[in-house]
Amino acid sequence: MPFGLKDRSIIVTGAARGIGAAIARGLAAEGARVAVADLSKEKADETARAIREAGGSAIAVEVDVRDRAAVRTMIDEAVKAHGPLDVIFNNAGVAQTKPFLDITEEDWRFVNEVNALGVLIAMQEAIRTMLAQGGGGKIVNTASIAGKQGYEPLAHYSASKFGVVALTQAAARAFGKDGITANAICPGVVATDMWKVIDEGFRDHGLTKKPDEAFETFAAGAVLGRASTAQDLVGVACFLASPASDFMTGQSLLVDGGMVFV
Repeated sequence: MPFGLKDRSIIVTGAARGIGAAIARGLAAEGARVAVADLSKEKADETARAIREAGGSAIAVEVDVRDRAAVRTMIDEAVKAHGPLDVIFNNAGVAQTKPFLDITEEDWRFVNEVNALGVLIAMQEAIRTMLAQGGGGKIVNTASIAGKQGYEPLAHYSASKFGVVALTQAAARAFGKDGITANAICPGVVATDMWKVIDEGFRDHGLTKKPDEAFETFAAGAVLGRASTAQDLVGVACFLASPASDFMTGQSLLVDGGMVFV
């Protein structure tokens, strides 16, 4: 296996569809044993079944990443099925489009409880497991180009993704001595259901008029000339899960077709 992932025990949250599902399938194709975790058990089952039908190893686990007990159960089920936890991808997230002055406390809590608090909880519980196991481990978080630049109609989403970048760096500093690395992936404009939600929000608030207008406008900023697909994130995900990235930590990798340069 080119990435050295055979029999690695890996959890992917938000893995029922979109980027998470593509990453879960890609890891399994490289020989990893994958726990497909999602708020929807039914959809997680579908993704896990597809992986098994393709010859891979996968289980489905229901999880609400805001619920520490549920996260703990997710990790315990993955370890029971696949052995000591090697890698966790904290990919579960939500998006919401709101003009800056219209963002309410409820909006803030909705987005940040999933995108930031959920990542913190999953990181904490995974790190506790890795410390108890010994031998280190890998944390990979899904941030965003919105974790590098703030976008006005997505201010609270951007804040949550800046938070993911900060959590990644803080964990890298805290647990490097234990052989635990923490890195993040920052996608750009990806053709997934999440961007359909964002695009619809732009129209609902009168910021755009036509379907896909926001998506196409943002994607036009990629110097490689197209929007991303979920599959574009698979290679870097496999790299970050593999021994090839053992000496990398605290980094947030932009995989956006050349939208943001930092």
